[in-house]
Amino acid sequence: MNDILPDVSGTWRYLESVVRDVVQSYGYAEIRLPLLEQTELFRRSIGEVTDIVEKEMYTFLDRNGESLTLRPEATASVVRAGITNGLLHNQRQKLWTMGPMFRYEKPQQGRYRQFYQFDVEALGFEGPDVDAELIILCARMWRVLGISRLTLEINSLGTPESRSRYRQNLVEYFCSVKSELDDDSIRRLEQNPLRILDSKNPEMQAIVAAAPVMLDFLDEESSEHFQSLKGLLDAAGVSYTVNPRLVRGLDYYSRTVFEWVTDALGSQGAVCSGGRYDGLVEKLGGRSTPAVGWAMGIERLVALFEACGGEAPATSADVYVVAVGDNALEYAFATAEGLRDKIAGIKVELNFGGGSFKSQLKRADKSNAEYALILGEQEIAEKRVGLKPLRSTEDQSSIAIDVLAETLAARLGKSVAG
Repeated sequence: MNDILPDVSGTWRYLESVVRDVVQSYGYAEIRLPLLEQTELFRRSIGEVTDIVEKEMYTFLDRNGESLTLRPEATASVVRAGITNGLLHNQRQKLWTMGPMFRYEKPQQGRYRQFYQFDVEALGFEGPDVDAELIILCARMWRVLGISRLTLEINSLGTPESRSRYRQNLVEYFCSVKSELDDDSIRRLEQNPLRILDSKNPEMQAIVAAAPVMLDFLDEESSEHFQSLKGLLDAAGVSYTVNPRLVRGLDYYSRTVFEWVTDALGSQGAVCSGGRYDGLVEKLGGRSTPAVGWAMGIERLVALFEACGGEAPATSADVYVVAVGDNALEYAFATAEGLRDKIAGIKVELNFGGGSFKSQLKRADKSNAEYALILGEQEIAEKRVGLKPLRSTEDQSSIAIDVLAETLAARLGKSVAG
């Protein structure tokens, strides 16, 4: 688990705001969820035979002996919230949430045991049109952020029935090469053979590559759903690759699955992943409800944004107030508050701790502010303010206090409150 320090938190805040604005422009509304859930929620939704449930969840007993888990992902919590709060009965919901998730994973670069995700879910929508919207929405985010080093992989897992037929063929295939399987694959063979396709063991890759392909076992309705999705993406100009080995790491997926992957972050290739989970609401006790969504790791988004040369807008002060003299600090507070009242979004930083005029100017320059406002005994007496540019070759000027807000707003490109 790591700290997000001030020198990078500005980038985080910028990226989060862009993603939030794009998502909300498509009609998705925010939902805020607890960090803790009953452990059974994740066992039932994610699946007993997954690395998350078997190895990675932070689970403990509370004082009443109830098993609780720090959420390892958000989709199950969104569904639980929808069921318990009556959001899904004869309704359709487009929701987003953001916050920390927890998994006990092996520490490595770009992967933390407390990590942050942005999660988007559409519940109550059956057709491929919403699947396409969620993918197209992502493509818009990348354009707004100037991120180009991403490719889209898509696949279909079909219905539980077609997947059952595929599972049977997969078991037969892996049994025929059982002597070549690693221990993890042998353990999963009887419980969930699709997880073998997720194997990261290099010695398993040739075996996995020769396995049957899910797309060959799709039912007619799932095949039509997948073809329609591809047609909508083609029409929107979103490029993609069909990856028949893409199965995702959670048991609740059906039909559409997708990943946005990059070659810019080494082994941490997946940036945004998702898919359809039509059976999950019913599995967790609700009425049968189609649903689809995606999750994006914010740490990876930050790393990719920087790898692509992105820079967040500056968060430094617009104005640094230099106050010299016995009465200057009181006058400085009043001046700063007046500017905050009158200029929308202005950032004003005051000098604290006194100091000579020269030392205060050094602090002003170090703050990266655009201007220093100079308040001394003479300025106070004349009801004026010294305005010293710190990032340009403009000359220093003396401004009457009653037109200071208008003058600064014009120079900073900001609006004055009416």
